[in-house]
Amino acid sequence: MPENLAIVLAAGKGTRMKSDLPKVLIEVGGRPMIDYVLQSLRKGGMDRIVVVVGYREELVRQALAGQPDLEFVVQREQLGTGHAVMACRHVIEPHEGPVMVVAGDAPLMQAESIAALLAEYERKPAGCILGTVEKEDPTGLGRILRSEEGTFLGIVEEKDATEQQLQINEVNMSYYVFAPKPLLRALGEVGNDNAQREHYLTDCPGIMIGQGVEVRALNVLQPCEAIGVNTPAELEVVEAALQGGVSP
Repeated sequence: MPENLAIVLAAGKGTRMKSDLPKVLIEVGGRPMIDYVLQSLRKGGMDRIVVVVGYREELVRQALAGQPDLEFVVQREQLGTGHAVMACRHVIEPHEGPVMVVAGDAPLMQAESIAALLAEYERKPAGCILGTVEKEDPTGLGRILRSEEGTFLGIVEEKDATEQQLQINEVNMSYYVFAPKPLLRALGEVGNDNAQREHYLTDCPGIMIGQGVEVRALNVLQPCEAIGVNTPAELEVVEAALQGGVSP
């Protein structure tokens, strides 16, 4: 059986959190956010975990030093999520099993969601299978576009969405399972023609469809996983959820 490989994106700053720490090290429930993510990945069936570090990488390495099963890849410049995954090319190229890519700042990530996405890939592999969730207020998140038959068509970021698309409640929360070769091919096509001049991983599913590769979106994430942590106020919401009994 090929290994299940996870890539955790942990190179960013905590600018909007008003912190000079790497974002993944900001604490919730007395633990760095990334701790919860790593716990869920292990419980969900990941065999190998690579953490992409960048901003103040030594702090992340130090915080995770007690977890010997981790590997680290350095993203020298923070040029977007697609660029971060491309920094792992040497890890992905020889790999034969699924490649899961998740953000390291998702403390309410659920092991059941990871397991469900892996099971779907095992049942019927695809270039990409992404996890989605219905969110009552989807403000700020990429919307999932589907055909009338329910086939995945792409992700539209809020700033690019039409009025009609803004009414969509199914959103992308950056839980991806990729086949390694299609992932590398798609990453090679990701440009940076956007306001931030960054290479976005969210472009990969649409690029794959254009290349004739199957992409499926699975609405399997739990409601708590729709809570992002981008501001101190959202951090308080996550703290409250953890205290209320939500656990990874």
